[in-house]
Amino acid sequence: MSITKLLSSTVSAYLSACYAIADVELRKLIRDPTELISRAIQPLLWLLVFGQVLSRVRAIDTGQVGYLAFMTPGILAQSVLFSAIFYGISVIWERDLGIVHKLLVSPANRGALIVGKAISADFRGIVQAAVIYLIAFGLGVAVRADLRAIAGVVLVVTLGAAVFATFSLVIACAVKTRERFMGIGQVLTMPLFFASNAIYPLQLMPPWLRAISRLNPLTYFVDALRGLMIQGGRSVYGFAWDCLVMFGVFLVLLMVAVRAYPRLVR
Repeated sequence: MSITKLLSSTVSAYLSACYAIADVELRKLIRDPTELISRAIQPLLWLLVFGQVLSRVRAIDTGQVGYLAFMTPGILAQSVLFSAIFYGISVIWERDLGIVHKLLVSPANRGALIVGKAISADFRGIVQAAVIYLIAFGLGVAVRADLRAIAGVVLVVTLGAAVFATFSLVIACAVKTRERFMGIGQVLTMPLFFASNAIYPLQLMPPWLRAISRLNPLTYFVDALRGLMIQGGRSVYGFAWDCLVMFGVFLVLLMVAVRAYPRLVR
């Protein structure tokens, strides 16, 4: 067999495994969409209550855009974060049911198993983005609706969901129990959210918090969304840099998850 055919066969097997894992998760989502419905309530409350109140107070300087428009991409990032960060619970359930054991003895590449999970998290993230767009249109937020901007948002949401779903999987492999995972997940989500630019500009932060925010992948997630979604919105770091940072974080987490995944059953 030539090197080209071998490489083609390897890539085909890898993609097939990714598709199989993602397809199973998508079927679960279609059969039980209650999680998506419940996840839509939180951003609705943030935008209807928190955003409306602070936009009237005018206490936060958001430049050329109103506060409600400024925080809309942050709430989308928050929704994706909160949905993806608890994704590891399903992996622990699969471990308890013996599914993880079967996957590990299959010929599927370990990386494909992780990437398949990340792809399935992307479905949820895209649905969250659609919900946020509908809420924003209903509230009169000046959201960009051109095809190029929407395609960019889909790409960024895909990257963000993959990053935090993989991070969640790494946590699940470390703690191994649902109860401990829930506690650690709740501890991590709030610092990630508040140590970012989701609901206030970076320039309002004290220097120490600004330094932490630059190490937070959610900051770059929000920054890319803000430049794409909002009319007059501006990306501080630039779209290309934001995507590069998130993709780099995903690759690092993917390598860690590939090594940690077999430990889930030990």
